[in-house]
Amino acid sequence: MGGLSDWLEGLSTLQVLLLVLAVVFGTSVAAALLGAVLVRMGMHRPKVVERASGLSEKALTLVKRPLTIVVLDEVAAVLQAGHYTRNISDALKENHDELKALVAEKVKQDPSVRLIGRLPGYDTIVSQVSETTLRVLIEMLDDPRTDELISDLLRNNIEQIKEAVRERAHEEVGPPRPADPIPPRLR
Repeated sequence: MGGLSDWLEGLSTLQVLLLVLAVVFGTSVAAALLGAVLVRMGMHRPKVVERASGLSEKALTLVKRPLTIVVLDEVAAVLQAGHYTRNISDALKENHDELKALVAEKVKQDPSVRLIGRLPGYDTIVSQVSETTLRVLIEMLDDPRTDELISDLLRNNIEQIKEAVRERAHEEVGPPRPADPIPPRLR
């Protein structure tokens, strides 16, 4: 069975999808035809239909992991081709004035700023620091090295996910627990 699994992992995305569709469609058609014939013959619940369903399930289970890995490969290629830091930079530029006003508002609302907020020139200092911070952040996001960092981060995470799928590590974890809406430190 290891040889078949290796063969499936070597197929292209299109080949795996076509194989899955062919197996599911073929098994379904055969089960439907056979089931219809058996029902006409007077049988109530054909065992053949149950067997065909079981075989379809086994076939899907067999191609599930290789198909997941192939899809992850495609996702990784798409993610690595993007320039997500540039997109964030563009959004920061587009919302520059609103972000600057938001920073000034949040700084003024900060309880530790009460005394400092009364100093002359405070608003100018906050405005200049906000402007400088946004400019540096935008320049960092526009830098190709940051784009490369994010690309590496995505690639490494996807490789780790693919390895976990190959090793079936996710099956040991169990079902996900519902998220706690209120973090314990805020209760």
